[in-house]
Amino acid sequence: MLLELADWMARHFTAMHLFQYITFRTIMAALTSMAMSLLFGPALIRKLAALKAGQVVRKDGPQSHLSKAGTPTMGGVMILLSVVVATLVWADLNNRYVWLVLAVLVCFGAIGFYDDYRKLVLKDSRGLASRWKYFWQSVFGLVAAWFLFHTAVNPAETSLFVPLFKHVEIPLGVFFLVVTYFMIVGFSNAVNLTDGLDGLAIMPTVLVSGALGVFAYLAGNKVFSEYLGIPAIPGAGELAVFCGAMSGAGLGFLWFNTYPAQVFMGDVGALAIGAALAAIAVIVRQEIVLLIMGGVFVMETASVMLQVASFKMTGKRIFRMAPIHHHFELKGWPEPRVIVRFWIISVVLVLIGLATLKVR
Repeated sequence: MLLELADWMARHFTAMHLFQYITFRTIMAALTSMAMSLLFGPALIRKLAALKAGQVVRKDGPQSHLSKAGTPTMGGVMILLSVVVATLVWADLNNRYVWLVLAVLVCFGAIGFYDDYRKLVLKDSRGLASRWKYFWQSVFGLVAAWFLFHTAVNPAETSLFVPLFKHVEIPLGVFFLVVTYFMIVGFSNAVNLTDGLDGLAIMPTVLVSGALGVFAYLAGNKVFSEYLGIPAIPGAGELAVFCGAMSGAGLGFLWFNTYPAQVFMGDVGALAIGAALAAIAVIVRQEIVLLIMGGVFVMETASVMLQVASFKMTGKRIFRMAPIHHHFELKGWPEPRVIVRFWIISVVLVLIGLATLKVR
């Protein structure tokens, strides 16, 4: 929005050329989204409390969680609104990738919102039935995959790139639809599973979205992409603005979500964030790197899958409780210790992911 206005004003004011720089607009998007979260967060928390949209705590979980019952949930609305507004203000609205990622964010957020609203406001314990939740996730995931496949302008946009190797490029063809579908739907649910402790999911989101912003900026720049040996994706650089908005909104949300949390993001935030991160990784052709940088999300999902498989096959559990963060709580780790140690793991994994830019 402001980019178009700045282009017009640049005819008379040279300083307006500053808006042409993606780096400047990324920083401003981050500051805008964070300011919105901080400013409107308290009002949203009060509104959620008035609606009695409080957290429901599992009785078979850690006893320390019982005190969380009733804490306002659906705070992910704060994140989504901040990201959408900041992106619309600072991004190039003629860019198809910007609109796709915004659409993924909003559509998956709508699924989570409806589920949260039924469970927390209407007090329907069933919420949105799992089959319908998965159905709509699949629909939106496939639509996003189809859009990217049919608007691709060069082979690199639908090929799988393996980090650490300069010339390993695997054309996916129609299998691109399958990979994209599983990335978007899978990562959406992975972030949702991770969102179980105060601040546990949002800080890795801030770190991963920031790193993806770096990949997007470099992939959108032909000179940088050729030098680093990463796929050149024209137009992808504009996604750095969205990533900046996501990181800023995440930090603003963390202000209220840090231990002890005043608000939780709920499905409306977790499902949307995971899907958006995956969509960006697919666009910049860094699916494998996302699985590395988002290793905490992958680990949480794997722990649930292993727990279920083990119990069905042997009748025994591998972990005291899944997802794995609850396992460490039941071992006696205080909640803040689990959270911060998982954050540390995220920092290390994101640095490893960024290192793949040069180690090829």
